[in-house]
Amino acid sequence: MERFEGAITALVTPMRNGGIDEQGLVDLIEFQIANGIHGIVPCGTTGESATLSFAEHKRVISLTVQTVKGRVPVIAGTGANNTLEAIELTESAKNSGADAVLSVAPYYNKPSQEGLFQHFSAILDAVDIPMILYNVPGRTVTNMLPTTVARLASRPNIVGIKEASGNLSQISEIVQLCPPDFIVLSGDDFTALPTVTIGGRGVISVVSNLEPAKIAAMIEAAMSGDAARAKALHYELFSLMGAMFCYPSPAPAKKGLELMGKIASGEVRLPMTQMDESSLARLRRDMAACGLL
Repeated sequence: MERFEGAITALVTPMRNGGIDEQGLVDLIEFQIANGIHGIVPCGTTGESATLSFAEHKRVISLTVQTVKGRVPVIAGTGANNTLEAIELTESAKNSGADAVLSVAPYYNKPSQEGLFQHFSAILDAVDIPMILYNVPGRTVTNMLPTTVARLASRPNIVGIKEASGNLSQISEIVQLCPPDFIVLSGDDFTALPTVTIGGRGVISVVSNLEPAKIAAMIEAAMSGDAARAKALHYELFSLMGAMFCYPSPAPAKKGLELMGKIASGEVRLPMTQMDESSLARLRRDMAACGLL
């Protein structure tokens, strides 16, 4: 598997009593690597980056790099809707030794396509590090269009995109417009397999928090041309993929890890809340079906 390709986990940030559970983070990273994951994303959406303080954000990335020790790439979430803040977080990630950064399209303030181009360009003008763009219009409101992605792909340090629009037509257009070495990663588990079949190179996954080995095996099978095995693994995990969003994420992923004994607590930080009983019942059912309980 090439660098920044394959099954990459959007890692949760374990918490206890309102703070970061550092030992829980270390243990979770070791679980991921032992089960064949191809990369780690700390401080992404699933890592609750929006509710981490700057100090916590920087510490989680630093501790992740220290724990991984170069065994897999660390792609640090450093996006912000304030370009200056994004530059600060990106510079800190580089100084911590991250291999690349994942930078989300600015949310809430609804920039134009030109604004998106200038935002990402300003970050890379300030900090020399490989960047993976992150398009998730369901959260940011603004959709980064394929033409904008292609324009950004001409910059040497923009190496790929996490595409979470859920739109296979848009993903196809990005693959078609961008250079052959530009890495297109699915930003959703349910589109991971289809994305690889149309030219993508992997997924930044939520369900891999619980099932790193199976997601890694699915992507490896898809990328090696073993369509039957990839399809079988996709449908084996399909209900669990949905369960990760049966309640606002990352509560289901964190609760699932708690139920598996991989982290001490499924605690999330406000405005996120713990799962309600009906959603928890659905999570337990789908985890049991996968042999996790």
